[in-house]
Amino acid sequence: MNEKTTEHAVFTIERTYAASPQQVFNAWADPAAKAAWFVAPDEYASSGHRLDFKVGGREHLTSKMTDGPIYTYDALYRDIVENRRIVYAYDMYRDEARISVSLATVEIMPADSGTRLIYTEQGAFLDGGDKPEYREQGTRDLLDKLEAALKKATATA
Repeated sequence: MNEKTTEHAVFTIERTYAASPQQVFNAWADPAAKAAWFVAPDEYASSGHRLDFKVGGREHLTSKMTDGPIYTYDALYRDIVENRRIVYAYDMYRDEARISVSLATVEIMPADSGTRLIYTEQGAFLDGGDKPEYREQGTRDLLDKLEAALKKATATA
């Protein structure tokens, strides 16, 4: 991985959740609600999640696989329209090496069966440290966890 390369990619994921736009937005905005689904895969230990959900606010999460590298997510919220849109830029690190820089947009809109969410990410994947297909799959996994968290919150409400 000594070669300095950049791979650009864009992907979009669409989901429909059986929850209101306010509930979906809150799952991104409220620190406790987000902590219920925005976690690393089971084989990783996550720590240090911080969320300051406002324009100019930051989010941070660190995760580590047993005897593996430390992955760090650092985000900056660029635009927020309540119950409608979230735009943030984020860097991913493996140990001390930046492996990607991305711009993500979350669009939230009413749908017949609840809420339609459109997630679009534009990424620069650096020096072979990450791959767009890995990021897209990881994001799909997180959006699955969001669905499970929304179902659980609705069931307990």
